[in-house]
Parts: sequence; structure tokens; C-alpha cells
Amino acid sequence: MNNALPRNLVAEIVARALAEDLGGRGDVTTLATVPAEAAGRFRLVSRQHGVLSGVEAATETFCQVDPAIEVDWLEGDGDVLEPGRIVAELDGPAASILTAERTALNFLGRLSGIATLTRRFVDAVAGTNAGIAHTRKTTPGLRALELQAVVAGGGVRHRFGLDDAILVKDNHVAMAGSVGEAVRRARAYAGHMLRVAAEVDDLEQLDEALGAGADSVLLDNFDTADLRQAVMRSRGRGVTLEASGNVSLETVGAIAATGVDVISVGALTHSAACLDLGLDEHVS
Repeated sequence: MNNALPRNLVAEIVARALAEDLGGRGDVTTLATVPAEAAGRFRLVSRQHGVLSGVEAATETFCQVDPAIEVDWLEGDGDVLEPGRIVAELDGPAASILTAERTALNFLGRLSGIATLTRRFVDAVAGTNAGIAHTRKTTPGLRALELQAVVAGGGVRHRFGLDDAILVKDNHVAMAGSVGEAVRRARAYAGHMLRVAAEVDDLEQLDEALGAGADSVLLDNFDTADLRQAVMRSRGRGVTLEASGNVSLETVGAIAATGVDVISVGALTHSAACLDLGLDEHVS
């Protein structure tokens, strides 16, 4: 799928991960036990059902450890995996492949876990118009990769950081005095180029946000009855409605059925379990 990140960004993340793992002395176990001239053939295999993500980061990991490693990917980001599925085949210096193994698998397991959980949420709202979006509850330093994994799982993009959209939240409201006043200030700051969103706690605050000109409204911890009311009150205004707060696989379908446009789920990135993938030596 076409969801590539800038090469320099991925390279920087991978370099930090390898420096953390290798330290100052390198892979002393491999240095001690594997002849430098030994060649190896390995297969990357999925142990579980899931959705693959992290191909760019894993490829960059092998390349940074040793450009002589050849990686042939048989599956790509967004592809569905079954237990026993061969994801990639690797050939090259055995010592280099073993040195890169854990860092590459860490990226693949973490990111594929996010993609897999995202796909479960996307499947749970099938037949509705609601998109499943990430939040900013990400691992520091890994946001670009983790949000890429959400997209690989079928999710939609939210704001990446604090600088690409205005989102008025409860503490901003407290400082401004009201939702309406906070949105008016944001609207004046933004001009016509920057979207203004507001988080609201009830229908009264929703009316304030709509009246002040919010482009998008985040409905925080609304029950389904109030979500339906919010959809009705916002109809024809061209406003994006986003539901958020304690969304689970058990509740997301009912939330989507209310007619909201987007459902943001922090669990996609802060609670996804890693997908189990392994690297096995292959002898032909």
C-alpha cells in the first residue's frame, strides 16, 4: 500500500533503536559464536493471525546493520497474515542478520499489533460511515511509525501533532471561560487556513461550539442517545462529528450507528498487543 514515510525519518528512528540495542561493544554473543564469513538463509514467519505493518522500519534495520543483507518481502503493509505465513526471506551474512533480528522484530511486532487491532475496530463498524482514527497517545519518538500502522490497518488520520490543527480541550475551555469563547479565540487565530475543533462534554457545549464556528466537534464520553441528538443538531452545518472516550470493540458498533463521522480510539496505539513474528533459519 502507498503509505510510505520519508526515508530520513525512518532511518533516524532505526538508528536510535540500533544504538540502544548494540551499545558500545555490539552483539557480543554473535561475535563470539558465529564466524564472520558464515552465510545464512532465514525466513520471517508470522505466528499469529494479524495485519502486517513495519516493513519500512524492518528493511531499514537490516540495511543499517549490513547492506549486504538481502530481504525479499512476500507480504506488505496492510496484508492479512495467518499463522505460519512466510512474510519475508533473508539471505546474507548470518552474523549481521542475527544482530539485526531483535530490533527488526520489535518494529514489526509492535507496528503489526497496532495494525491488527485497528483492523478489528474497522471491521466492527463495517456498514456505517464512521472512520476509525488514532489519537496522540503514542510512544514518544515512534508516532510516525505507529500512525502509519493505524493506516495500514484501515484507520484514518487524525492530527499528527499540536501544530497541524487547533483542538480546544477542557483545560483550554477553563482558561478561556467557556467553549464558545475558546472557539471564537481559536477562530480568530486560525484565519481560513487552519481547522478549529472543540471537545465538548454535553449538548449545551455542542451548541456553543457550533454557534462559535467550530469546523469539527469532539463528543467526549457521550452516551448513544446524546450522540444521536448531536448528529441531529449538527445536520446541514458541514461540521465533522467525532466520538471519543472509553471506546471499546464491544461499544464501537453502537457508537458508529448513531451517525458520527469519526471515532477516535486511543487504545489503537497505547494498548495494542504485539503480533508474534519470528525469524527462523532456512535450509534448502
